[in-house]
Amino acid sequence: MSFRSRTHTCGELRASNAGETVILNGWIHRVRDLGGLWFADMRDRNGLVQIALDPEKFPNRAEIRPECCLEVEGVVTLRDEKTKNSEMPTGEIEVVLTSYNLLSPAKPLPFPVSDEAQMASVSEELRLKHRYLDLRRSYMYRSLAMRSSANQRLRNFLSARGFLEVETPIITKSTPEGARDYLVPYRQEAGLWYALPQSPQQYKQLLMVSGVERYFQIARCFRDESSRADRQPEFTQLDIEMSFITEEDILTLNQEMVREVVNGLITEFHLDKEPVGDFPRMTYAEAMDKYGCDKPDIRFGLELFDVTEHVKGSEFGVFENTIEAGGMIRGVRYPGGSGLSRKEVGVLEDFSREFGAKGMASISFISEGEGVALPGGLIAKSSITKFFSPEQLQAIADAGKAEAGDLFCFIADGYEAGNNVLYRLRLEIGDRCGLREPRKLAYMWVTDFPLFEWDADGQRWSAMHHPFTAPKAEDIPLLAETPGKARAQAYDMVCNGSECGGGSIRINQSDVQAQMFGLLGIDAATQEERFGHLLEAFSYGAPPHGGIAWGMDRLIMLLADTENIREVIAFPKTGPGFDPLMNAPSTIDSQQWAELGLKRG
Repeated sequence: MSFRSRTHTCGELRASNAGETVILNGWIHRVRDLGGLWFADMRDRNGLVQIALDPEKFPNRAEIRPECCLEVEGVVTLRDEKTKNSEMPTGEIEVVLTSYNLLSPAKPLPFPVSDEAQMASVSEELRLKHRYLDLRRSYMYRSLAMRSSANQRLRNFLSARGFLEVETPIITKSTPEGARDYLVPYRQEAGLWYALPQSPQQYKQLLMVSGVERYFQIARCFRDESSRADRQPEFTQLDIEMSFITEEDILTLNQEMVREVVNGLITEFHLDKEPVGDFPRMTYAEAMDKYGCDKPDIRFGLELFDVTEHVKGSEFGVFENTIEAGGMIRGVRYPGGSGLSRKEVGVLEDFSREFGAKGMASISFISEGEGVALPGGLIAKSSITKFFSPEQLQAIADAGKAEAGDLFCFIADGYEAGNNVLYRLRLEIGDRCGLREPRKLAYMWVTDFPLFEWDADGQRWSAMHHPFTAPKAEDIPLLAETPGKARAQAYDMVCNGSECGGGSIRINQSDVQAQMFGLLGIDAATQEERFGHLLEAFSYGAPPHGGIAWGMDRLIMLLADTENIREVIAFPKTGPGFDPLMNAPSTIDSQQWAELGLKRG
């Protein structure tokens, strides 16, 4: 088959090219056969252009079907004023065909690549099975282009600041902590296994011991867990580690990098986003008190409030029993929620129960009507107001900064259980009130995390981040007696309610690291088996160091305005970790079983 390379791309032709003979290569996007007139949109990675042909001169035109691959030659011609398409960059012209070469035909499509409205009804599994067709859509291609540009911008930023890009191993040692490892059998000796890395954590710390000082990598990582809307079993992270730095150095560098990279992408891809500004900072304790979670969406207020002290001694049994049991009465404000019907409030109560609440109490605050008149001028209305004095109700209104028309929603429970409900309830209210503005990218830092969290099932301490995180220097004495009170030199980068990155200052002393392992229930023999290489390395002059990792998939999710991580990955897995395109995982043959020294279960 003869083939001629293009002279122009489809998307670059303009009125200034009128009269030129051009050769285009690409795919047919859609066809419009009007009998005496025949048009098609032709597409390549740079855009669309309309082509036209004389039906009498091309009797075999029926072979030009959607998604067939063509080489065309034609003359760029100005369209009539009434046929110009202002929505297409190439809408002032069309290419009138003089010849074409069918490079590859296309059989009937499993879904309409050119019709975004119809694509909404196509199952995800079918899209993934034919991902090569799905990726032809401009929306999908744009996500890939955005990822590529983000990678290049990050590399440029870090390289300009003396960082060395180093590739770390993909097959490594299994050191199970947290998620399950993907295991790879070692063919040379039965019973030995590699693991795919959940992160390059230990290698990048060893690079700091090696004197590299400034390292980065756009790293592939693997966790053997089912995928969710924002998680995949294999994912990509920007991995950074630095020596001789403080926590402040890392936060400052990363804020500068986010602003430069993200704002550059907003401009390059004409995204409907506000530029990223400075990052506010909040401690873990503040985030939990104000928002009920460690990854708050700060695009809107509606901070949680505590009325425990104000309702003590009331006759409302639900509140009194909770307080006597050591619990708290906390709430969130619903602007304009006083207008909800009893049935609509019931929907909120059911929503709260889905996340473990025993129930949800509520009080409306109105400016006029029936209810309890408060000293401040508002009127409190609810089936539970009879249990409280006007002064108590005013204190409740003040605690939540009530305005006329508000509905206060209360959860009576322990601190952690209450937060688990209230943070979700706050986001639900934010969505209902249209407060989660999609144009905003509200980045922030959450700092001073607890070093440990208690694992009730295992009856032991576990690391809130990972076991290599350094405690606050002033909290090291707490490790011996009250480890639960120790704070970590850890920090998370949060945007719009999602964790986008996380890191810490690392332990760089063998004795402190061994103590940390011991508190996690890892005995000396297991420490040597799993982490002996790291403890040994720390005995040879390990510098103070720390780092961070960004989730690259989540970064692009935010910019692409999608809540499904699979939309921004070229070849993702479905929920159970299955690849419909390659039909993987798959079986292996008997010879492979034998070579690996494995037995069928």
